[in-house]
Amino acid sequence: MSTEFHKRAGRPADTAKREAIIDAATHAFYAHGYAASSIEQIAADAGVSKVTIYNHFGDKRSLFTAAVEAQCASMRNHFSIEGLAHGSLRERLFNIGEAMVAFLSRPEVVQFERRIAAETEQDPDIGATFLAAGPHRMMQTFTRFIEAMVAAGELIVEDHQLAAEQFASMCKGMGDLERRFGCANDRERDRKRIEGAVELFCNTYATRMG
Repeated sequence: MSTEFHKRAGRPADTAKREAIIDAATHAFYAHGYAASSIEQIAADAGVSKVTIYNHFGDKRSLFTAAVEAQCASMRNHFSIEGLAHGSLRERLFNIGEAMVAFLSRPEVVQFERRIAAETEQDPDIGATFLAAGPHRMMQTFTRFIEAMVAAGELIVEDHQLAAEQFASMCKGMGDLERRFGCANDRERDRKRIEGAVELFCNTYATRMG
């Protein structure tokens, strides 16, 4: 990619266009799925030309990746290592679990995952792209958070990634599966799952109570 492109992409007008494109693409992918979303419609919704989209993202697959990453960014912010010193271990873990479940229980996210799963049967690369841009990146971020808590002496964990997966799985519980098959959100049950996940996680890995 040329230096000239990097300079253009850094300008405020181009930044605004990029954000508008990602917003339009996110809405299209969530509402219609990957295969049924067209660059032409996304460009019209964003108020830009197709050429502008290709200049910023290159192709539809890269735009899809950017849209998924943008939607997952808000949840990854809750795993910020910079916020490690704020709140007790239990409070921080609960906040992470709550943010994760709240994100995954959004109706548009549930619908999006259903569409992606269906489209993956025809095009496995769609599923691989989604996993790399969303779930895998978020799990990597949470794994680094676990590593930081181990370095701070708060946890004793041998397999950091496994511990991150265990915590995420406990927080989601059956609720994640139930939502995909049409069950309504049960916020009280979600809260109990997260509280139980925090308790089990701390009992297993925490170096001290509190």
